[in-house]
Amino acid sequence: MVSKKKNTTASRHTTESEEGTHSFEIVGYSLQKGIGVDEFIESATFAVGGYDWCIRFYPHGKGDGAKDYISVYLELLTKNCAVRAAYDLRLVKHATGLPMSVYSETTHRMFNSDDSSKFAPPYATFMNRSNLEMEASGYIKDDRLTIECFLTVIVKESMASNTVKAHELINVPPSDLSENFGELLEKGEGSDVTFVVGGEKIAAHKIILAARSSVFKAELYGQMKEKRARRVTVEDMQPDVFRGLLHFIYTDSLPDMDDLSDDDYYEMIRLLLVAADRYAMDRMKLQCESILGEHLDVQTVATTLALADQHNCNGLKDVCIEFITNQNKMDDVVATEGYADLKRTCPSVLVDVFEKASKFRRI
Repeated sequence: MVSKKKNTTASRHTTESEEGTHSFEIVGYSLQKGIGVDEFIESATFAVGGYDWCIRFYPHGKGDGAKDYISVYLELLTKNCAVRAAYDLRLVKHATGLPMSVYSETTHRMFNSDDSSKFAPPYATFMNRSNLEMEASGYIKDDRLTIECFLTVIVKESMASNTVKAHELINVPPSDLSENFGELLEKGEGSDVTFVVGGEKIAAHKIILAARSSVFKAELYGQMKEKRARRVTVEDMQPDVFRGLLHFIYTDSLPDMDDLSDDDYYEMIRLLLVAADRYAMDRMKLQCESILGEHLDVQTVATTLALADQHNCNGLKDVCIEFITNQNKMDDVVATEGYADLKRTCPSVLVDVFEKASKFRRI
């Protein structure tokens, strides 16, 4: 009897990529006029996929054939390398903040640092200058133009044999710890303390609060009167704000606020910042600072600056002062109600604003 031995083999080729987006804002667009053909300005260096890149902008085009156009290029800066990448060069419409694709290569092509392929696209005629500068295009506002590059870089290609590893057989899901603790808070199972906030009762767990907040630890396990109390009254805070604070304590994330209008959302972020400062939740406080700092405008910057000064948010304070001085909108800010409140409640912070403005005018 003849036995037959069957061999079954398999292999797998894996390609991994990394994506990144860089926004290049050109302030004072009109001042670049007249620099001449083949002259360019470039963005800061940014890294995607372990390689350095930049955006080049030629206001009068690259080459005589493109003198009626602007030229925009993505450039690979890393030396002695070759890398495959796809890209999308876009212009941002300022009215909507949305980028519009002008030129892209969706198939990954080779960028070689040693020859002209380190530049993309291969054409200098990115957009007719007159079309760009038409008011209807929406690309230039307040003498600012924003170029955006979305880049996908191939970072790893590998071939695997049919040797099966344990981690490939067993799929380990992401951690659901925050979801579990969130459900514990929502259902109130095993709660051992009740907070009365604005007349509403909110159940929680002492040990979790103490583990996350030194203030709660002192209140619930220290020498304070709340140590043995199963009911604690919280003054000067809205129930929804206290619930948001507890949500962060249990899940390390801010609560879902998609149902709020923009004004109500940012007001809630301000109140959550105050709560985070009160209960020494530093990460929550910084997250609120970051959100407020990214969404400043003339009407709210003075109010946000006062809040930052009152609650020792030095990073947010610096961002507000930078916004007021660099945006050259001091007169508009002074006309707001928020500025009047700032002048009354935090007059010392105005010294920092005016000193910064004075330095800015001298540069």
